[in-house]
Amino acid sequence: MIRSILHRAARSLARRYSYDTTYLHEVIDVSPGAAMGIQRLRGFYKYRGSKAGLPVWFGALLASTLEGDCGPCVQLVIDMALEQGIEPAPILACVEGRPHEAGPVGLGFRFAGMAIADDLETDTLRCEIQTAFGRKAAISCAFAAAAGRVYPVMKRGLGHGKACQKLDISGHIAKLAA
Repeated sequence: MIRSILHRAARSLARRYSYDTTYLHEVIDVSPGAAMGIQRLRGFYKYRGSKAGLPVWFGALLASTLEGDCGPCVQLVIDMALEQGIEPAPILACVEGRPHEAGPVGLGFRFAGMAIADDLETDTLRCEIQTAFGRKAAISCAFAAAAGRVYPVMKRGLGHGKACQKLDISGHIAKLAA
């Protein structure tokens, strides 16, 4: 019973975002408990704080995911951001290495990049996020910075790593920053 529910959820995700969920189906078949663990990860990284902080949160999630992958997982984050009303231009600017031009999305993107790199300026950007969007937004960005890499790394570990792909941002094909 639980397997069928989990498979249905995976198929729904695949349809909604044109995303390959083969790895999820394999995990579900082997261990529904492990698949439920994957589902619980969403509770961690999906904490978004206030609605006003959504662009900065997506920026942080995008940077973290891009650090771990340049393929389907990043495209999924992009598609989810667009679905939530995030404008394509700041997403494109971040992916192309121009986060200073990307407003709140770029702020979250730079924050996550610095947190991942253990940069001393991370705290400065955290304070900037907190001042502009509140403490909940700063917490949500820290969660997103930590969690975005989880899925790409897990997929590679399960034998489902994908090669880099062109990223489509509302019809604009991104040129990944070198």
